[in-house]
Amino acid sequence: MRIVAFVCNWCARAGVELAAYERIGYPDVGLIYVNCTGRIDVQLILQTLEKVDGVVICACHLGDDHYGSGNYKTLKKVLLTKKILAQLGINPERVCLEWISSTEAEKLGEAVKKMKETLEEMTS
Repeated sequence: MRIVAFVCNWCARAGVELAAYERIGYPDVGLIYVNCTGRIDVQLILQTLEKVDGVVICACHLGDDHYGSGNYKTLKKVLLTKKILAQLGINPERVCLEWISSTEAEKLGEAVKKMKETLEEMTS
């Protein structure tokens, strides 16, 4: 299974780095760092899903966004993306959104493991 994670440069990135430092293992995932997940466009998510099996978006917790409201925009875009996927007959569970702070090293690993399990269930 090919999974890509879009990771917020401000909060979630530190969590990812902490996971590496603490040697917390998780399935193979392509990491793409973005200044703010609010900048991720619905079209980018859909285009990414043409190339990979699943997308995990790792954003700052609501209310903790470096730019103020980017994570609220992310939430709206992910919900819209899931609605579009369902209308196209594509399982919307191929996209997930996780709120990850700089101290939550385990959450990325848990999100990727869950995504991998979900994708495996879809194909079996």
